Amino acid sequence: MSKIVTSFALVAVFSALLMALSLAVAQHGYPFGAIGVKRLDDIADATTFLPLAALYFFSAMLMMVLPLRAASIVLLNAADIVVWAVVVLFASIVGSLAARWAFGQSSALWALWNWRFLFVAAVVGCHLVMNELRRNVLLRSLFLVVFAAATLACLFWSFVI
Repeated sequence: MSKIVTSFALVAVFSALLMALSLAVAQHGYPFGAIGVKRLDDIADATTFLPLAALYFFSAMLMMVLPLRAASIVLLNAADIVVWAVVVLFASIVGSLAARWAFGQSSALWALWNWRFLFVAAVVGCHLVMNELRRNVLLRSLFLVVFAAATLACLFWSFVI
């Protein structure tokens, strides 16, 4: 848990510094600043987490049914990587929005109220309790169905509200 928080904080700070640099350069009239801001804004979309959540829930579903050795391969080579991608992406979004807020765009932080960011909490939360889910046969069976439904929902449901 502390490694996730530390990585999140460090990436958020780096992202905030890059966004602040881009905003400062753009305020001085250089076109390069606008390019930097655009590139950082391109990754700041909550819908990016839907396919990542589908990948994670599919790998979690596989971990529920595979034997221990095969499940550990899926954990180390798929699930862990997707969790870190989710953490880094969310940290870069938070850092970029914090830099915008620091530069006077007070409405920038309202972008974090998008309900699709709940997929970040779902992926990280499931990853943190994965050991407990694997140990208990009843929970393993139950969460096999939950992860299958979550995978299909992330892939095929439109989530338009």
